[in-house]
Formats: sequence, C-alpha cells, structure tokens
Amino acid sequence: MAKRTKPIGNSGRKGFVSQLPGDTQDISVFSLKRQIGIITLTTGILLVITCYALTAGAFQISVPDVVHVLLDKSIPLFPDFQGERIQETIVWNMRVPRILLAIITGIALSTAGVVYQGCFKNPLVDPFILGVSSGAAFGAALGIVFPSFFLSIQSSAFLFATISVAGAYLFSRVRGYSAPLTLILAGIIMGSLFDGLVSVMKYLSSDTALRTIVFWIMGGFYYASWSDVILIVPVTIGSVSILALLAWKLNILSIGEEEARTLGVDPGRYMVFFIGTATLLTALVTASVGIIPWIGLMMPHAARMLAGPDHRIVIPLAALLGAIYLLICDTLARTLTSSEIPVGIIVSILGAPYLFWLIRTKGGMAFG
Repeated sequence: MAKRTKPIGNSGRKGFVSQLPGDTQDISVFSLKRQIGIITLTTGILLVITCYALTAGAFQISVPDVVHVLLDKSIPLFPDFQGERIQETIVWNMRVPRILLAIITGIALSTAGVVYQGCFKNPLVDPFILGVSSGAAFGAALGIVFPSFFLSIQSSAFLFATISVAGAYLFSRVRGYSAPLTLILAGIIMGSLFDGLVSVMKYLSSDTALRTIVFWIMGGFYYASWSDVILIVPVTIGSVSILALLAWKLNILSIGEEEARTLGVDPGRYMVFFIGTATLLTALVTASVGIIPWIGLMMPHAARMLAGPDHRIVIPLAALLGAIYLLICDTLARTLTSSEIPVGIIVSILGAPYLFWLIRTKGGMAFG
C-alpha cells in the first residue's frame, strides 16, 4: 500500500506532515523499527551522561561511592556504609536534584517547543513566543527588588509568566476567536512590554539586586533543591504524558483547521488545551531555573530529522534529546572553570552554530 502524505494547507511543507487517525501505515519515510531504535539509543545515552554527571565536578567522586550513596538513600540496603559525609552531601543533596532538574527542564522545554510548532504550523516558534520568558523575568525582578511583597522569586516569576500568556490570548481574541498569527503578534507585544518593565526594575534596583536579576535571566541550576524536583517532576511528567497520548490530535491540527473539523476534531478547543499545557510547562520550569533559550527551538527539529514528522514519536524523542542536551550543557557549565558558568550561556554558544548548520545543510528536511 502506498504511503499517504498530506501537506499543511497549501504550503506543501513536509516538516509537519501528519498521520490521520485510523491509518495503519506510517506516513513517514522512517520505519517503526528505526524509530524504536532511536528512542532506545537516546535513552541509553541519557543514562550514560547522567552517570557521568554524578561523578564529575570540582569534587571527584568514584562510581562505586556514587552507587553506594544512591542505594543507601533510595533503598536502605547499606546501613553500615562508611562513605564520607561530604560525599553523601554532594551526591544526594547537590548533584542528584540538580541533574534531575536539568533533565526535567530539557524535557519540558523540548515538549513545549514541539507543541507550539505543531499548533502554529511554524518551525521558528519556541516556548517563549507568547512572552513567557519576559513575564517570568519581570516577576523574578519584582521578587528580587521587593522581596517583602512576594512569597518567593519562583512564585512571582510563575505568576507573571502566566499573566503574560493570558494577556496575549485575551488581546488576540476577535469576535470570540483567536487566530494563530494574531496570537503570536500579541505574544510579541506582551513580551516587549514586560521587557521594558524588566529594564525599569534594573534601573531601580541596587547593585546586588541588579546582579541577581542578570544571573537569573541567564538561567542556571545553582540553587536546585529537592523541593524544586518534588514540585516540577510530577507536573511535567503528567503533562508530557498527556500530550504524548494526544499527539495524534496534534497531527490533525498540523494539517489545517478545515481538515481537522472534517475529522471530528475541534481545532479551537484543542489549540487552547495544547498551548495552555505547553505554557504551563514552560512557565513552571522558567520560574525555577530562569530563561534557558534554544532548547524548545532546536530539539523538535532534531527529533523530526531523526524520526520523521509524526508527533507520536517526535514528542518523546524531542523530550529525550532536550534532556541530553541540557544535561551536557549543565555539566560543562559547572566543570569547565573553577567558577560556575550560567547554563544559558553554554546553551546559546552551542545552539547558535547548530541551528546555522541545520539551516545550511538540512533546511529542507528540518524546516519543511
């Protein structure tokens, strides 16, 4: 049976070709065996990098000691473990929550990027297109400059990130309908507004507060803790799982609104759901770790290049790639020099050449 493809509207892009529900044939040129192999390989790579990250750092810890600490903390099988107290503190209280937070942040931003690009049918949008980063930066700046008025920097950042997206959505609605292009433009406007307000906060802040704002905006996992992990991991895993289960509906949205209606899918309702869930993921991790660029833009393209355009495979693969990439960048950020480099800098330095190479060599496959 010949494989069927359907372009998005009249654009003819291949980057967002989707499979219709009920199809028994994979419309992508990539076989199911190849896709499963890629997922298995990336999972193995993530595990290897995680093991290395647990041992790497200014204080080198051997693999057996790391294993003993993890087993002693998670499954108390070794009550007589005589490892040094400092090893236990570094591994369990510092490196494990930091690594888990880096992994979950990469998963959240990559998944959000896939959803945004699929909903807007635009390969150049990322999770920050609706002003999430600018709103979060303003909220964090408020929490830093006026700490007595807010519960925490994280809560303030999350609040204003949500306000930015909600404002963009409300301003883009015309006659009860929010067109994707209008929503993007409204998001850009909200982002510019909050960028200006962040500049005002920088101008009003003291030298210490200004430095804190700048470091927060550059992103990093310096203050990662178990409380962050406990808050973010369940929400992220639950949201990503739901998005993965409904990926076939995202496939339908990607081929156009009229086609979606003919297949029994309400594009407006599902657009709100997908964008809302992706925004929740983005705002949640951004409020905790600051602004980390490129992840949500690069990883969806890399996943489509490796496994085809079907969102049912793109979402889990992009999540794994995002986790790998961000964990590598964070490990470099804390091991390259004696003082830690903000991870946002590492991500940007490595990400820009990658996207340039992607456009020059794989533009047709990656961007449709």
